[in-house]
Amino acid sequence: MAGESRRVIIAALIGNTLIAVTKFVAAALTGSSAMLSEGIHSLVDTGNQVLMLHGLRQARKPPDARFPFGHGKEIYFWSFVVAILIFALGGGISIYEGIVHLRHPQAIENPLINYVVLGLAILFEGAAWLFAFRAFRQTKGRWGYIEAVQRAKDPSLFVVLFEDSAALLGLLVALAGVGLSQLTGILYFDGIASVIIGLILVGTAVWLAWETKGLLIGESANAPVVEGIRAILEACPVIEHVNEVLTMHMGPDYILVNIAVDFRDDVAAGDIERTIAELDARIRERFPKVKRVFIEAEAWRRGSH
Repeated sequence: MAGESRRVIIAALIGNTLIAVTKFVAAALTGSSAMLSEGIHSLVDTGNQVLMLHGLRQARKPPDARFPFGHGKEIYFWSFVVAILIFALGGGISIYEGIVHLRHPQAIENPLINYVVLGLAILFEGAAWLFAFRAFRQTKGRWGYIEAVQRAKDPSLFVVLFEDSAALLGLLVALAGVGLSQLTGILYFDGIASVIIGLILVGTAVWLAWETKGLLIGESANAPVVEGIRAILEACPVIEHVNEVLTMHMGPDYILVNIAVDFRDDVAAGDIERTIAELDARIRERFPKVKRVFIEAEAWRRGSH
């Protein structure tokens, strides 16, 4: 999973770096507001990919005395930072740049350069989007796409997919803005396109922040994992009742499990210890992402699940 995420991010990083340079050169030569916004967009995306790679590297650090459960949540933190940057830098600057050009519209010089750059950018961005989409489709399983984003525990894949989707949509808007400005002679279309690009980025950032928030706070494992653990416990003959099965993702591939069960009163302490060890091994074997299991023996509580 981590290797696939890294490949997707690196592919997006290379593509966005080349596209950003090309867009800024075109914006300088033509004076297009929409092209400048697109350059800012690609620059922000490039920085975001660097942050995501940093988050993946930090998440691989082993546990230590200060972080006994490891650093897996680093990728959640940096994904949230990426959402903030898209909102503040990408969306905010694009909207500001569009408003400036609406107040003081300027004619676009050498529009052919914009068309060539936008065409190449759509081609390269489309290739990066297809790469990210295929990786996401392979990991989503039988879930629908929206459900897969909501249930995903590795945000790096859908962050890149969201970025690339917003980039493609922004390129089409920029192309429309430049084309309408040239065809109609109405210079406001270029500024309007820049504002629309900014709004696309703001919307993308808000959705990313919302989806990442739960992971950062401490989201449970998906229902099939929780139900599977409960089934293992309920099949154990020395357990009278399963009081609680609490799970939390400490990283994309690290699930922490806290269990409270009521053992039969006639079971000896030594048998309980052996049962706990067997349950621990069985849960880890069935769900490899489960790294730590804590099982607490307690009397049955009414109302517990």
